[in-house]
Amino acid sequence: MRAEDSGSSTPPVPTDRLTAAPGNVLRGMAMGVAEVVPGVSGGTVALVLGVYERLIDGAGHVVTALRLAVTGRWAAARAELRRAHWTTIVPVLAGMVVAVLIAARLLEPVIEDHPVGARAVFLGLVLVSIVVPARMVGRWAKQDVATAVLAAVAAFLLTGLPPAGDVDPPLLVVVLAAAVAICALVLPGVSGSFLLLTLGLYQPTLTAVNDRDLGYLGAFALGAALGLGLFVKALQVALRRHHALTLALMTGLMAGSLRALWPWQDEDRSLLAPDGGALPVFALVVGAGLAVAVVIAVQAHLERRAAAAAPAAQDRLGR
Repeated sequence: MRAEDSGSSTPPVPTDRLTAAPGNVLRGMAMGVAEVVPGVSGGTVALVLGVYERLIDGAGHVVTALRLAVTGRWAAARAELRRAHWTTIVPVLAGMVVAVLIAARLLEPVIEDHPVGARAVFLGLVLVSIVVPARMVGRWAKQDVATAVLAAVAAFLLTGLPPAGDVDPPLLVVVLAAAVAICALVLPGVSGSFLLLTLGLYQPTLTAVNDRDLGYLGAFALGAALGLGLFVKALQVALRRHHALTLALMTGLMAGSLRALWPWQDEDRSLLAPDGGALPVFALVVGAGLAVAVVIAVQAHLERRAAAAAPAAQDRLGR
C-alpha cells in the first residue's frame, strides 16, 4: 500500500479562504452552473476549487447518520452529523440552488444559440482542469495509469452515445434517472446534465426547474437522495483506502469526457472537422484554459502559504 492510500478519512482542514461562507457560496454557484451545462461536471469544479474531498466526506457522514437514525441509534446519528463539514456544505448547497435556478433560465438559450462557442469555452475549462486530480495522485504507478486509460476509454464511448428524443417521462423514470445523474455530481469528469441529455430528460428537467413543477422536482429530489445514499459511501471508502487509484480514475474520466465538448459535432454527436471559423473558436478554448490555469496557480500559492505558516503557528502554540 502506498503512503497516499493510507491517509485519514477526514480531509485536511483548509485555509480560512476555503472555509469562509461567502467563498463557499461562490464555489457552490460555480458547481451549480456546471451541473446545468451538459458535458461539464460539478465534481470537476469542486476538485478545481479545493472543496471536493470535504464535500464527499461530509456527505458520507450525513448518509451514515440517516442510516443510524433509521435503526434507532439516535446518539450515534447525532455524533455523525456533528462530524459533517457544515461550514462548507451549507454555503455550497445554497450557492448551488441559486445558480441552478439562474443558469437554467440564462444558459439554455446561450447554449442553443451558440453551441460551438459554448463547447469551446467548456473544452478549455475542463482540459486544463485535468491537472488537478492528476497532481493529487502524486507519483503515478502502473495501476494508476492503466485505470486512467480504461476510464478515459469508457468516458469517451459514453459521451459518444446519440441523444434520445425529449420525452414526457413518468415520475418513476424521473426518480431512476435522477439517481443515476446525481452520481455524476460527486464523480468528476461525468456530467449529470449530459446523462440526462442522453436519457432524453435534459429539456424536461430544465422546463420543470423554470416552471417550478413541484411534482417533477420532488421525484427528482427523491431519486437524487437515493442515488447519493447508495453511491457516496462507496466513493468515500474508495478515497480513504485507495486515494491515488481513485483520483487516477477521475483523471481518466475527465480526459475521456472531453469528447462531449469538441466544438464541432452534429446532432448525433459525431465529431466533425473544424470549419472556416476555427481560429476564434480555438481562441475561446485557449482563453478559458488560461483562466482555469490562473485559478489553479492561485490555489497552489494559497496552499503553499498555508503549509509554510502551519509550523510557525504550532511553534507559537507550544510556547
